[in-house]
Amino acid sequence: MVRSAKYGVKRPIWSLGIAGALLAGTAALYAAPHGKQPANSQERETQRESGGGTATTLNDQTDLSLTVYNSNIALIRDVRNLTVPSGLFRLKLMDIAATVNPATVHFRSLNEPDKLNVLEQNYEYDLLEPAKLLHKYVGKEVTLTRSYMENGSTKREDIKATLLADNNGPVWKIGNDIVTGGYAESYRFPEVPANLFDRPTLLMSLENSGSRKQQIEASYLAGNLSWNSDYVLTVGRDDKAADLDGWVTLVNNSGTAFHNARLQLVAGDLNRIQAPAAAPMARDMVMAKAVRAEQFAQENFSEYHLYTLGRKTSVEDKETKQISLLQGSGIPVEKRFVVNGQNFYYHNQYSPGSPLKDNVMVFYKFKNNEKSSLGMPMPAGNVRVYQKDSKGNILFVGEDRIDHTPKDEMLNIHIGTAFDVISERKQTDYKRVDTHTWEMEFEITLRNHKDAAINVEVNEPIGGDWEMVNSSYKYTKSAAWAAQFNVPVAANGTSVLKYRIRAHW
Repeated sequence: MVRSAKYGVKRPIWSLGIAGALLAGTAALYAAPHGKQPANSQERETQRESGGGTATTLNDQTDLSLTVYNSNIALIRDVRNLTVPSGLFRLKLMDIAATVNPATVHFRSLNEPDKLNVLEQNYEYDLLEPAKLLHKYVGKEVTLTRSYMENGSTKREDIKATLLADNNGPVWKIGNDIVTGGYAESYRFPEVPANLFDRPTLLMSLENSGSRKQQIEASYLAGNLSWNSDYVLTVGRDDKAADLDGWVTLVNNSGTAFHNARLQLVAGDLNRIQAPAAAPMARDMVMAKAVRAEQFAQENFSEYHLYTLGRKTSVEDKETKQISLLQGSGIPVEKRFVVNGQNFYYHNQYSPGSPLKDNVMVFYKFKNNEKSSLGMPMPAGNVRVYQKDSKGNILFVGEDRIDHTPKDEMLNIHIGTAFDVISERKQTDYKRVDTHTWEMEFEITLRNHKDAAINVEVNEPIGGDWEMVNSSYKYTKSAAWAAQFNVPVAANGTSVLKYRIRAHW
């Protein structure tokens, strides 16, 4: 390529491995003016602050509390020690959650609450990134950097250009020419504009009539912080006892990290004005199983339950952390086989005379009490059930979700449908006694192909004002429109439940 006499530009290296980045023209460099460079990030922020304002970062933080709700919000309490001027000044509160709700911010002085007053506050979320930085320089001069080959070596040159527009791509004025396209491989800016921030920031106008040394507290609600419970139930081979491990899974997508924080979790259903969006899947997973001395302490809080971790912890941005919540060993469990009849089971419209098949559902039932080595209110979550095979290998056998469960309440975990237990039903009689009275008879056949005897709980819906005429097994009127039977079925055996009802409508 011939060197341009107008711009002094030699052949660019578009054929190198970084060609994609060069063509994009979006790589951005910003440099401080020549001379003494700021010593650290806080000093740079102070230099950017107009009117002698004060900036505060995590370096000033002395205490941090994180209270996370299971509705995708969290309350952050941030305590910092500051040295502030007297009179009117501006404070730049940095290193806060990017998902802060500005309307919920509460700022106060802890040592002189009546001497430090907030006059105004602005939440700045226009964050520093290449596209926004370039857009802020419309109408200003920028240095374009290009590479070229000369005598077999790579050289770079800088060209001064004015950015005329940045709509679907930059438009440059270089000399007397208007230039578009991927003209440069990088841009150099003299400084970061004052209204562009490298992290979420609260700008506050304050009035201080007290001392210069102030301990301040900023509390606020932030989104994209959530937690949920996960439980692992490991059942013994005899289906008589189980071990339960409960875990708290904490997900942080708030845009900031929380280091050395006091962690509290609130379980319960809060009334929210608008339901928040679901948190995206986190990128990292940290397993942090605590010993019993460091598990969560539980207490009643309003109409909710509060769980406080007995130690401080750190939660990075875009991280999923798991912490042990509870542990129970030798929990008595009962394996249940359940058949639930349906109201529309009056006849088989596809194969008249043939029985209808019902699923035989399988549950594990246990009580959340101290006698069962539990007794802590259990937050809602998923329960995954495992059991050992004949060789001692632990296998996954099903999962279910539980609601918030207080202590001394029963839990029923549905793990699936029985393979070796068959339930078939048919209606064997339908008789009209008078204008408002009918009699109906049903037959339910239960076949057990297992090598052990079982009991099957059969729940039958019955309409109208009914009475049981006769039944082959004892029944319980479990509700106004339901009857429950417990039917024993021998190993590799069959049991037949027959019952007749009279109903009045």
